[in-house]
Amino acid sequence: MASGIFITGTDTGVGKTTFCALFLRALRSRGIDAVGIKPFCCGDRSDAEILQSASGESVSLSEVNPVWLRVPAAPYTACLIENRSLDVATALETIGALGKKHAFLVIEGVGGWRVPLTQQLCMSQFAASLGFPVLVVAANRLGALNHTQLTLDSIAARGTECLGVVLSEPEKTEQTPATLTNRGLLEDLLSVPVLGEIGHGCTELDTNLEQRLLSALSLAVHLP
Repeated sequence: MASGIFITGTDTGVGKTTFCALFLRALRSRGIDAVGIKPFCCGDRSDAEILQSASGESVSLSEVNPVWLRVPAAPYTACLIENRSLDVATALETIGALGKKHAFLVIEGVGGWRVPLTQQLCMSQFAASLGFPVLVVAANRLGALNHTQLTLDSIAARGTECLGVVLSEPEKTEQTPATLTNRGLLEDLLSVPVLGEIGHGCTELDTNLEQRLLSALSLAVHLP
């Protein structure tokens, strides 16, 4: 089975897909056979298409996104509206199959850490079942301190390993006292590292962030 990482967020729309795509391209540029997976999509499949492109077109769209719900809502809500059951088995089978064919999996969750998939299953349980370490993407805006700590508390309560936090700028906004101080305060408050930041419109990972990610994952890759 391949190595991998599970990317969650403090909310929906915080930059998870952008980070996953940047990380995939960084890994592949260093010769690592890495592919992205978005097990569940709700609404359109634009996130999955971005991950497919970042995976070098080495996987089909149905492999990147094995379960597609058309309603743009939480999976549990979408399933209720579409009158269908969530096919968790297919998602797990696809991840397992890709793990046998590729060296590294970058798996992106839908929404935040506790978004409901079914009445009995939430994203945190699904992620924990995969056995991969988790990385949290948090939008650098007002509320980040609270949302990030709540997410990390829940990850710890689940007993899942968390590698750290990446701050993102999903939308171009003016700097505020919160955005200017969030990183420093999170570094003081959290028990896991803030690995770095990705700015709005970023086209590649900062070298320091990339190195810290690879080091945290114990990937023996030479960086210039």
